Amino acid sequence: MIDVYSAATPNGHKVHIMLEECGLPYRVHYINIREGDQFKPEFLAISPNNKIPAIVDADGPDGKPISMFESGAILVYLASKVGKFLGKTDRDKFNTLQWLMFQMGGVGPMLGQTHHFRVYAPEKIEYAINRYTNEAKRLYGVIDNQLSKSAYLAGDEYTIADIATFPWLRSWKNQGIDWEEYPNAKRWFDEISEREAVKRGVEVLASDSKPITDDKSREVLFGATQYKRH
Repeated sequence: MIDVYSAATPNGHKVHIMLEECGLPYRVHYINIREGDQFKPEFLAISPNNKIPAIVDADGPDGKPISMFESGAILVYLASKVGKFLGKTDRDKFNTLQWLMFQMGGVGPMLGQTHHFRVYAPEKIEYAINRYTNEAKRLYGVIDNQLSKSAYLAGDEYTIADIATFPWLRSWKNQGIDWEEYPNAKRWFDEISEREAVKRGVEVLASDSKPITDDKSREVLFGATQYKRH
């Protein structure tokens, strides 16, 4: 049994989808990031960066429990555990990993900033909105170009690179994206949306997801609580 400490965010859904795709048994523990659960000592013990998701696998590589944080690392771990979604050859694996790093270093952080300044920032700063919206469009362009040459990001096989990237593109409207400009990415997005494991994965904890509208949640997520040393 794998214990998953998570919430219904793009990073959380990466791992929810992966567990469903792998068919691994798991138990979900909701981390209410609006209330500050991510700063509790018991969560920090498995996720020192106070970010969801994190997992504890009772059956680790040596038969002993192992905890993992950082969604990309968790995907690599789970892919290695089941022997799927990482690529069959060394060349395939390194190709998958470079597209996973593209998501971790570019797609996630930049689309997150786009979403923040377009939706959540209390002050609408035109420079920030334009900067990150343009970067979002650039990243969608990179994805669209890659998918004009292959069925999936890392080639002809569905991998953790796709699993990692897909949840971030679900908020395309809030990111200022017009799908008509990215037909290859849209084809890929629609296909992945129809996978049964993906449908199940994005529903995990979805009922607990609520808009960030109150001052307390904003302070926990974007204010001093987020930045103080825990």
